Amino acid sequence: MRIDVILEANNPPETILKLGRLAEEQGLGGVWVSNMNDARDPFINFVPLAMQTERIRLGPIAVSPFELHPLKMASSLMTLNEVAKGRAQIVVGAGGGTATAMGAKPARVVRAVRECVEILKAAATGKPLRYQGEIFEIKWYNPAWARSPAPMILVGANGPQMLRSAARYADGIMVSDFVVEQVRKARAIVDASLTEVGRDTTTFPMNNFWAWHVKKSQEEAEREARIWLTVRGTLYPPHIDAVLDPDEAAIVNRNINAFIRAYNRKSDVIEGVPDSIVRKLTQRCTSACSLRNLDQEIDRLRRFQAAGLTDIALRIYENPAETIRVLGERVVPALRN
Repeated sequence: MRIDVILEANNPPETILKLGRLAEEQGLGGVWVSNMNDARDPFINFVPLAMQTERIRLGPIAVSPFELHPLKMASSLMTLNEVAKGRAQIVVGAGGGTATAMGAKPARVVRAVRECVEILKAAATGKPLRYQGEIFEIKWYNPAWARSPAPMILVGANGPQMLRSAARYADGIMVSDFVVEQVRKARAIVDASLTEVGRDTTTFPMNNFWAWHVKKSQEEAEREARIWLTVRGTLYPPHIDAVLDPDEAAIVNRNINAFIRAYNRKSDVIEGVPDSIVRKLTQRCTSACSLRNLDQEIDRLRRFQAAGLTDIALRIYENPAETIRVLGERVVPALRN
């Protein structure tokens, strides 16, 4: 299973370069940043790394056609791909925080994402493009300069309808914060759709955005994981049903603002929620453990692989260089074997 890392989107390009080169040296497969409404531009920010590496893939998660028209998305992605000599990657999503911040109102999202990916794939050929979709239209676009191997175009898909649709046309799929059983169910949906259209189920990439809080001590790991729980998709219905019983999920739902306050304050104190429930969330929705217990998280990664993941994108937080070295020295070899 390929190990990717997701870096802080607000990092300056110099930091992205330093960490990305280290990730390549340590044998990781890809570097991502989240596409945030108030962060640095995710395409431009990768240019120094694209110019000074040779193997590692790089790109943003997730860009919505409701925030950036597919024509302009194609220009940004293909430009990065040329700089990287064919190593660019992207996750196309339906909405997200940037679209929300813009006041965009996504509609017919399954169709919109499909048309966006079709446009990106057509642009990657470097041939003149005219596209008349149900939602998007493109005229007079001739990216003759796009001559590198095509970038990797994934779709961010969590629901059954998007999973089924994306399996028919995307280069791969990325789910978000899925626990092992959710991955298994999603993979079954994807494989059924792949089979219907004659695509190979054994080679189709499936990735998972997963929070990685492996620290020197268990206390440090738990503290970091608690701060960031509010941005875990597993915290919200219906996904929370996969990790908590109904009574526990109801307590979380009633106190959801406490998780938001903890995030805003960068505090591990989540008011009104028993520590036993919070600990279940950190242990079931993230990888939060001490370095001494890293083998338990390597075992979880193996279970992810057995459930159908071909890749996993680990969102890392404090001390990212140290984390990348641990991944390269202990995790990548373990999964290779």
